[in-house]
Amino acid sequence: MTLALDAINRALERESWARAKLAAHAGRTARIAAGPIERTIAIDDSGRLVNGVLPPDVELTVSPLDVPALLAAPERWTELVHAKGDASLAATFGELASTLPWFVERSLSGVFGPILGQQVSDAGRRLLAFSGYASGRFTESVARYVRDEAKIAIGAAEARSFAAEVGELTDRVDALAARVDALTSKISP
Repeated sequence: MTLALDAINRALERESWARAKLAAHAGRTARIAAGPIERTIAIDDSGRLVNGVLPPDVELTVSPLDVPALLAAPERWTELVHAKGDASLAATFGELASTLPWFVERSLSGVFGPILGQQVSDAGRRLLAFSGYASGRFTESVARYVRDEAKIAIGAAEARSFAAEVGELTDRVDALAARVDALTSKISP
């Protein structure tokens, strides 16, 4: 068994309600993948996680770039995790993931005390959310530069106006071609 599964099972030992939710899916397997890292786990009769075998009942895939965002805000589970297979099992994992901050805060409170434990937990969430914040700000800055400074991008109104002008020009060229054809037929015997 891996260190991660050991840590999860230790956290689950104090939470009988979570083990009961998992035990309802006893014998089911899940494949969890984040980029090149993947693990197949199974749920035993007591609601503990153990190493599993393929084929899984559900496949849960998250982009490695989205892992920090998921850890910082597990309520975004449905947005960040792609589930394929047993929807009920995927929903159970999503529900348990949403309680992850509470597990972490509770563990840190046991080590550092209730006040410092909560502050360390909050700092960790802010640190994990920083990459998403930074990428959003970067994207916004590039878009603003392209729009305001480089004058590369055009707005929707400008695009519609340009399309209308192209349409008018096409009509005028077609009319001119028709007139040239008419004149050519009068001149040629």
